[in-house]
Amino acid sequence: MARRTINLPDSVERIAREAAESGESFSATVSRLIVQGAERTNGPKPPSYVGAGEGPSDLGLRAEHYLQTLVSAR
Repeated sequence: MARRTINLPDSVERIAREAAESGESFSATVSRLIVQGAERTNGPKPPSYVGAGEGPSDLGLRAEHYLQTLVSAR
């Protein structure tokens, strides 16, 4: 885990302390708030995988049916 020293204005420290969850350390609070802010700013991350784009057009809706067909064929 990286360790960083930052200087916060008193007003920002006050906001962080007010946003802290019960039993949460100041560092954990700041980390959580940074992640939440980044997610709101950047939007959701793209998936870590890429689909091949092949297969039936209803695969998303009928995946269980197709998988059962494959299992039954064995």
